[in-house]
Amino acid sequence: MQLLQNKNIVLGISGGIAAYKAPELIRRLTDQGANVRAVLTSSAKEFVTPLSLQAVSGYPVSDNLLDPAAELAMGHIELAKWADLILIAPATANTIAKICHGLADNLLTTICLATAAPVALAPAMNQQMWHSIITQQNIMQLRDRGLHIWGPAAGIQACGDTGFGRMLDVPDLVEQCCQFYQSKSLSGQHWVITAGPTQEAIDPVRYISNHSSGKMGYAIAQAAINAGANVTLISGPVNITPPKGAELVPVKSAQEMHLQAMALAPTADTFVACAAVADYKVADIATQKIKKSAGTMQINLVKNPDIVADVAALKNKPFTVGFAAETQNVQQYALGKLKKKNLDLIAANDVSVQGQGFNSDDNALIVYSTAAAVQISLASKAEVARQLVQVIIDYKSNSE
Repeated sequence: MQLLQNKNIVLGISGGIAAYKAPELIRRLTDQGANVRAVLTSSAKEFVTPLSLQAVSGYPVSDNLLDPAAELAMGHIELAKWADLILIAPATANTIAKICHGLADNLLTTICLATAAPVALAPAMNQQMWHSIITQQNIMQLRDRGLHIWGPAAGIQACGDTGFGRMLDVPDLVEQCCQFYQSKSLSGQHWVITAGPTQEAIDPVRYISNHSSGKMGYAIAQAAINAGANVTLISGPVNITPPKGAELVPVKSAQEMHLQAMALAPTADTFVACAAVADYKVADIATQKIKKSAGTMQINLVKNPDIVADVAALKNKPFTVGFAAETQNVQQYALGKLKKKNLDLIAANDVSVQGQGFNSDDNALIVYSTAAAVQISLASKAEVARQLVQVIIDYKSNSE
């Protein structure tokens, strides 16, 4: 699924060390179907060559405002009109300042003045430069004028400092571009999504849980928000920031998650059960810490309620999507759950495969209905989530 099919993107590259990422960024944008033309400032050519950018983009690279051959066809105006989006990555403090104050002393800043296309900046600079008063004022002014600021991220910088100022990684920038063009087809819909693990208490200091990080459920919530949905996220204990715009309902145990799900599901258009809910809980939770003793210790477990099955059994159930995290016989178990629990779709993944599933940044899914299966290949969880949301949209549309 190419989310940037036939979109024309001018990639502006200014003179920061992060310019070395430009060839990979061009390649990943073209993988999504975009046409990419690179524009370099003079200092950017110290970090990346026009020839390498031309090789990966398939287009000649522009780097000179006063190029006689290009200006025979008014090159800066032609590029400004050609663009559906102008992405400047890296956007140095110098280039940000020039754009903020309307300077047009190079080809890139001139294109920004001459275009009607949206402009996005991916800041990249030393953390102190990013936090300086003048840079923050420039950023605020650009945001107020409708320019899009993507990043920066925090981390170790080329100079050895640590903090905000790193350019977003290539997958994150591609995701931002895709989100920019994603259809708001879920506008007005309410999605309820469960995410993360549950914790089943043994005593006041111990609990039973699993390896779920919550990343997949949070990514689905973000993808649904990007598509226009109002999202309620019922989350077990995780260490990640919830998506901006989601209503977060924090819970710990499966019983708490079940209670919230049953209260919220009747108001939902779609319910996605992505949480890794513990199948069992402790029958009798100790009121005091259990002391270590010689020999073995036995804990009696009883079944937890089946959240997704109970939601799917509601009289006026929402469109219900389950998850099947398996280590063997993935298709067999997934289809069995789909039928037994009366689900509309089930997303199955093999968590025994290294590099995908629990605690990973990547995943791969097979989405089953009673009649078909859709493969979502290994990719970042953000990309997998985006594709899964689109599968749900398409399936619901075809079922109406």
